[in-house]
Order: sequence, then C-alpha cells, then structure tokens
Amino acid sequence: MAGLQLGRWLGQTCKFSGIAGTISALVTGFRQPHFTRCISTSSLHWAKQVSSVHIPELETFEKMGYTFESHEDLHRFSLREPDKFWGTFARSRLRWYEDFDKVSEVDWAEGENAWFLGGKINVSVNCIDRHKEANPDRVALIWEKDEPGQEERITYKQLYEMTNQIANTLRSHGVKKGDRVAIYMPVSPLAVASMMACARIGAIHSVVFAGFSADSLASRIRDGDAQTIITSDQAVRGGKLIDLKKTVDNAVSQCPSIQRVFVAQRTGNPVPMSKIDIPLEEAMAKESTECQPEILDSEDLLFMLYTSGSTGTPKGLSHSQAGYLLYATLTHQMVFDYQPDDVYACVADIGWITGHTYVVYGPLSNGATTVLFESTPTYPDPGRYWEMVQRLKLNQFYGAPTAIRLLLKYDTSYVTKYDRSTLKTLGCVGEPLNHEAWEWYNDVVGEKRCSLADTWWQTETGGIAISPRPSSPEAVIHHGPMTPFFGIEPVLMNDMDNTVEMTGNSVSGALCVGKPWPGIARTIYGNHQRYVETYFKPYKGVYFSGDGAHRDRRGHYHITGRMDDVINVSGHRIGTAEVEDAMDEHPAVAETAVVGFPHDIKGEGIYAYIILKDGISESEEDIIKELKQMVRQKIAAYAVPDMIQITPGLPKTRSGKIMRRILRKVCADQSDELGDVTTLAEPSIVEVIVNNHKKISQK
Repeated sequence: MAGLQLGRWLGQTCKFSGIAGTISALVTGFRQPHFTRCISTSSLHWAKQVSSVHIPELETFEKMGYTFESHEDLHRFSLREPDKFWGTFARSRLRWYEDFDKVSEVDWAEGENAWFLGGKINVSVNCIDRHKEANPDRVALIWEKDEPGQEERITYKQLYEMTNQIANTLRSHGVKKGDRVAIYMPVSPLAVASMMACARIGAIHSVVFAGFSADSLASRIRDGDAQTIITSDQAVRGGKLIDLKKTVDNAVSQCPSIQRVFVAQRTGNPVPMSKIDIPLEEAMAKESTECQPEILDSEDLLFMLYTSGSTGTPKGLSHSQAGYLLYATLTHQMVFDYQPDDVYACVADIGWITGHTYVVYGPLSNGATTVLFESTPTYPDPGRYWEMVQRLKLNQFYGAPTAIRLLLKYDTSYVTKYDRSTLKTLGCVGEPLNHEAWEWYNDVVGEKRCSLADTWWQTETGGIAISPRPSSPEAVIHHGPMTPFFGIEPVLMNDMDNTVEMTGNSVSGALCVGKPWPGIARTIYGNHQRYVETYFKPYKGVYFSGDGAHRDRRGHYHITGRMDDVINVSGHRIGTAEVEDAMDEHPAVAETAVVGFPHDIKGEGIYAYIILKDGISESEEDIIKELKQMVRQKIAAYAVPDMIQITPGLPKTRSGKIMRRILRKVCADQSDELGDVTTLAEPSIVEVIVNNHKKISQK
C-alpha cells in the first residue's frame, strides 16, 4: 500500500504546463514542448521490495536487464553503474526543460565534478510549480512561530505567488542571473521564498545564519562580492527580540559593494532606513504573482554557504543546480521514508546546510509539508518540541544532538505528557550522538517503535551520506550512522600513511568517500585551489571529509570526530584559527591557542589558552571579559570560548610548533595521559598549565 501511495504521489507531481502527463505516456518517453519526461516508471506494476523504502525506479532498472535480490545488491549497483543509477533517478524525480546528454564528468585530481551535462532546469519550478499545478491548496510550509499555537500555514499556491513577487522585485531592482544575494533572516516563509526567488531568476543566494555578528556577515558579503541583502527588521527567538537590521547596517558600513537592502517586517517595530533600504513587502505588492523562470544549466551555481575551515577564513562552499537538488530529493524521501500527506519537521535554522537541504530544498522538491521552526527547544518550557509534535501531528522529526542532550536532563514528563503516536521517524544530525542520548531519544521520545536515523553528512556532501535508513526491509537499527546511502562508498584511510587503506572491520581511520556522487559541493567560491587541497590532496583518489571514523565488527560506521583544527559546537563547525584570529586582535594578547574539549550539552566546548604581552596592567578578569565580547562581535555568540586560561607559555616543540594534543588532554581532564613531555622546548610549562586548569575548573 505504501508503494502504491508513493506511485500515485509521484504521478500527481508530474504535470506539464498545467496539463497532467499520464504515466503510460511518460514510460514511453512522451515529451511536451520544453520539458522532457519527469517520471519513467509505472504506478501499476511494482518490482519486489528489496529496500526499507519503495523505489519505483526498480522497474526501470529491471527493464534495463538488472535484477536485485537485496538492498545491498542495489547499493552495489549504484557504485558499479553510477551513470545508469543517477541518470535514471534524475529523469524520474526531476522536471527538466532539456534532457541531459551525459550523466557525469569527474576528475578528482583537479577537483572537477560535473553532473547531468547539457541538462536545463530550474530548481524553483521543481520545488514549487509542479506541486502547485497538482494540488495548489496543499500546505507547503507550516511556520511554527516563537510562541506555541500561533503557527501559520502557507500553501504551494501561496508560496508560488510569494516567490514570484520577490523574484520580480529582485529583477526590477537590477538583480540578474549569476549575481550573489546575501540573505540574513529569521526562519520564516519570506526567507524560504527569498531563497526560491533567487533560484527562480538564477541569482546565487548566500544565506548567513541570523546569529552571526556584523563582522562575520560583512566578511561573507565581501568574499562573495554580493550587491544585495535581504533581511528583516528583527527576529524573535525564545521570547527575545534580535535586532537584525542593526547588524546589517553595521555590516553594510564595511561593504561598499552593497547597492540595495530589502527589509522585511517580522515584528513591525521601527528601524532606521537609509537610501539603499527598500521595504520588501511594499516592493512585492507592486509586482506580479507570475514570474518567468530562468532556464539554467545543470551546473550553474544554486547557492554558496560559508563554513569554517582549519584556517581563519571561512570558505564559501558552492553547490550546483541539478546534482544538489536530486541528492536532496532522494535522501529526504528515502532516509525519512517520507510519504504523501506526512507532516515533516526539521528544526534546523535555514542558515545552516541542514536547513537548506532538509527544511527547504529536499522537502519542497518532494511536495512535502515542511515545518519552519522559529523558536528554541526549551521555550516556553522543555516540552516545546513534543507539544509541537502533538499539535501539528508530526510524522518525522529531525533534530540535533545538542538539543537531545539538553532535553534528557529534564524530567521525562515533559515528553510523555504529549501524544507522539503520529511519529514514525526520528532523525539526528550535527555531531555523534552518544549512547545515553541515543537511548533516551529512541526509548522515551520514540517509544522504541520509531526508526531512528542518526545521520552523518556535511555542508560539502550536500545531503545525508551515512544513515541507518534506507536499508534492507526491517533491518535492525543500532547506535550510530551505520551504513552508506546509495552511491556513497566510505573508505577509511590510515592517518599515519596516506597511501594505505584500512580494510576489514574493527578498524579506524580518516573517513573518505571513494566514488563521486551528484550532491558534492563543486568548489570553494573564488578559491578552487583551496577546494582541491582541502578535499582531494590529503588522500589520493578519494574525497577526504576531515572526520575520523571507526568501522565496527558489523561493518557499521561510527564518527570519531574532526581530524583537523575544527571544533564542532552544537553541530556548528568553528575553525580554531577563526577564534584565535578574533582574540589576537586584543591589544593585550601576545599569542592564542584554541582547542575543543568534551561538553555534556554542546558536544564540544571551546577552550582558549592566552599568553599576554609584557607590561599589561589590566586585570585578567577584565581581559577575559573583553576577549569573549570580541569573539561574540567578530564571529557569533556560539563561538565564545567556554573557558579561557591566561598562561605564561604554551607547550611547544623546539621548532616552535604548539603541541595541541597536550592542550586537548589538559582541558579534557586527562592530564595523566600526556605522555613524555621532556622533548618540549620548555617541559615545565605543562605543569603550570595543568595547575591553572584545575583552578579554573573549580570556579
């Protein structure tokens, strides 16, 4: 029955210029002007189920002469015949203006990844138009506002009109294909429509998390050479007002490239308006609700999203149109087993890749009803998520380990007093979910009856790469991400010898991916060489994720953490160099070393070791306060160090290299595991650092 429902749904999503295309015509390759077929399988006949999700494309594969006895067979096929695998799904799940003539062209030595070459597409058409045509009154977005019980529902027709008005507004003010548009907004329908409007006219959006400081926003605007910003007067989160426009004004003062700032109303409170500021809703009201979409090449850039790296400069990872959208579409539908009429919620902010892929692009491409969560997990109390599950009758819930670890500290009555019987799938993303949190999430929230998808992926991968689902039917879910998605081949490399692969089970190593997939980011904006050196130089012939992993005795994967100088705080990657650069600007600071340490709630916390210049009269307490404020101002509140130690020196080798391994051991309360320190330039400094840490920890 589930498979039949999926077939009906896929058929409903496939309409050309408002005219329903019949399934039988599509199977025979029927074409309407400007569009190729968008479903290549029949809803009347089904191949046997070999996976935990129904895959109608199996019939197409069988017509090609391929048969599958198991989910593992299908996964092996996706690795062995990637062009047939991805090409079939691209034609069946996406709507094209022109069919592609080549599935892939990849050269990882040069960092070249191209998919569906020659294909012409528009992402907003795939995410909105085809679903508006099939069912205009279907709810696309449920805006779960900060105050519970004040949700708003936006249909596909309303989202279509809103998107077109913003797209026309952008065009009327000179924004064109290839231009970069910065979006600094709260989670809201207007934010989603702004992303879709950029996609509709071929502009490249750069969504910046609306918690970043003016300096961080400005650096991203300058790097992308954006000329346009879309923002809001304020944001509302956890009962507090956040002055977004004020932050944007401070950023614009550092960015001479900015020509226009569109200001939406969230609270309606007055904010200063300058000559380049344009009230968004007023401008939209003058525009038509119809907008001719730009016909784009499959490899044109869709968006850029900044993430921290091991250097002080955030990198603008750039994703293309078709490859990203297909991967988002498939992973959303298959990992969460999304079915028609489900109500799906990912509670991530749209400023992160999770919000891009699993709040916006994946769900909308699948014609889903997706929740936009504006609030916090503890507002007005720790039952907020589960009250929302009951009220909205959610079927899938995708959250972060940070929130799970936080909520399990409270009495279970905050969960159990709400009806969660509609939940079918729970998901988690960000950093490894520890056993205690996994069991609470599975046993208490999911009542031991929901599938729990603890997922691993990155901004770079575009979507979920390792997850317990999809899998063999009824496969048992264990702790951890477990198994790779279709087309993903995890490879563990020896981190001491980058030419040696760690084979077999019960081994650990650097987590790499051995085969190309369409969702991978195409470049670092404006710096392709950095892209190549970061992801394809460390281990020849494979993509290096920067993470370490362990493959257990079952062959399941467990993520062991970052292998570079990146800290994962509440699921947000922060480069240690970025924090160090911010604090080094303090006039009293001579040198800084930042590392991560285990944190019960956030996964990792930030610990800073500071050496002061000689002759500083200011108190250490005041300096520490100022350093925290500088990080808050230059990066964001979540990047502020949890602990700062003022120290006379750092553990360095005789060549001057800081031994961060020792610093990590100290702040993790593992001083008895430091090993031999006698080879350091000044071995005695280690004892000083250990004693300082003990004093700080006792405060």
